[in-house]
Amino acid sequence: MNPTLAIHGGAGTMPPGSMDPAAYRAGLHRALMAGHKILAADGPAIEAVTAAVVALEDDPLFNAGRGAVFTRDGQHEMDAAVMDGATLGIGAVAGICGPRNPVLAARATMEHSPHVLLVGLGALDFLRAHGVAFAEPGYFDTPGRREALRTMLAAEASFSADLDDADRHGTVGAVALDRFGNLAAATSTGGMTGKLPGRVGDTPLAGAGTWADAACALSATGHGESFIRIAAGHELSARMRLAHEDLDTAAAAVMAALAAVGGTGGFVAIDRTGRVSLPFNTRGMYRGFVHADGAAWTGIYQEAMQAWS
Repeated sequence: MNPTLAIHGGAGTMPPGSMDPAAYRAGLHRALMAGHKILAADGPAIEAVTAAVVALEDDPLFNAGRGAVFTRDGQHEMDAAVMDGATLGIGAVAGICGPRNPVLAARATMEHSPHVLLVGLGALDFLRAHGVAFAEPGYFDTPGRREALRTMLAAEASFSADLDDADRHGTVGAVALDRFGNLAAATSTGGMTGKLPGRVGDTPLAGAGTWADAACALSATGHGESFIRIAAGHELSARMRLAHEDLDTAAAAVMAALAAVGGTGGFVAIDRTGRVSLPFNTRGMYRGFVHADGAAWTGIYQEAMQAWS
């Protein structure tokens, strides 16, 4: 097998000149190396994707964990999911605030509960009881996300449609193939800036924004409602398993279905041979992958993907 990890830090990037590309690439690289370290030691794919997403959650540049966006009423409500393709084990949380790393909350749900998805106060009580680390008050607040909320609310008040994709949505995620041929996926998000309290997107819904089985693994980012409508993750797998499409062909079909319902965004996906697909239909998508030898590639806009050897 060719152990491989692919990640994304959200679709809908800021315009060139308005951000520091080197900072985003450095964040992506740190996440790639966190997951690669596990794969290089013959660790399981589920551990690799978890480690990569933790690194992205800890980086305030990305809309997950510490960099999560605000709801319309100025609060944080985070979603996360993990899925182990070898067992079809799934764990997810939705609408929570408190756990320092929501992806670890999803892992705890998968490993210590009989359920797939936990929400609300019951989820927080369960996570505390199982030793998930919680952050101090204010940890998740960042000036940039607060300003993004003000900008969005002001645009709505003035009936302006001039909102960038980067202000609307963002998510982080990872997919991996380990040395034993197992696939896994993990996704984490703060959701959409200014979302209604209680809104849940595609991230914690298995088969929509997060999916892994024996054929492929997918982690999505973008307009979550659209990914839910087309069951993006399961659609990718079904095309590969039932229609015998290769990864790139199936990924293109899923992106076409996303566009057909007016959706914007993208995803990272990997198949059981280690081939990666990183499609998107926004201005850009923070993304990258790393091979077994540690050779890594990152991209933000429409850079050509490094050739496969």
